[in-house]
Amino acid sequence: MAARGAMGDMRVADAPADAPARQAPVDHRVRRGQSMFTGIVEELGEVVAVRFAGSVDGEATDARVTIRGPKVTSDVAHGDSIAVDGVCLTVVDASGDDFTAELMAETLVRTTAKAWSPGTRVNLERSVTPATRLGGHIVQGHVDGVGAIVSRIGNPGYDDVSVAVPATIGRYIAPKGAIAVDGVSLTVIDVTDGDPVGDPGGDLVTTFTVGIIPATRDATTMGHRNPGDAVNIEVDVMAKYAERLLAARELIR
Repeated sequence: MAARGAMGDMRVADAPADAPARQAPVDHRVRRGQSMFTGIVEELGEVVAVRFAGSVDGEATDARVTIRGPKVTSDVAHGDSIAVDGVCLTVVDASGDDFTAELMAETLVRTTAKAWSPGTRVNLERSVTPATRLGGHIVQGHVDGVGAIVSRIGNPGYDDVSVAVPATIGRYIAPKGAIAVDGVSLTVIDVTDGDPVGDPGGDLVTTFTVGIIPATRDATTMGHRNPGDAVNIEVDVMAKYAERLLAARELIR
């Protein structure tokens, strides 16, 4: 029988000697299908090997990359998802502190992964579990395109970093909204549309600014990004859904 404590709580009596052993906690990490991240980088990893294969018009069509990350590999299993600089990759092999993933042509075209080489530092984050704090915002690991750092201005306590992206991506970016830059969840300070950076006759772009605090600077690659560097951009998925819903509403009128 269970005994009721003085404050009304139920205290479970000791289990019989022949009772079955308590099962180990179940790891609810998503191992298949749609994974999700929060943009809170867990550690800085390093590319230790990369092999590009296939070729169409001189561009690689697929790749196999091995990355070192002691923290994210501490509980890794085949099929787990890990965001690498904001790119959701599936673990196909793991050994010690290293994990290996495969990249297809779409990933190489849309992200900075095509420039990875041994020694490249990368942001790493495991996919969330039902018990994970959503410290940043909802990040899918589906990069929308590549942007470029256009300026970095140091201030007491933080750096102002401005990033230029194609206008096709910029339309989803809003002041005080969320954005993932190389997998880092950041808040947009301001947005400027229609600036053909450095080329008055070039394609229209959107420039947005984010603030990088010392903690983010020290824990992620954003501490090492300078003007001219390419970065992966993922906009808030809710903005894309909103645009799609509005377009569909017009079609059914």
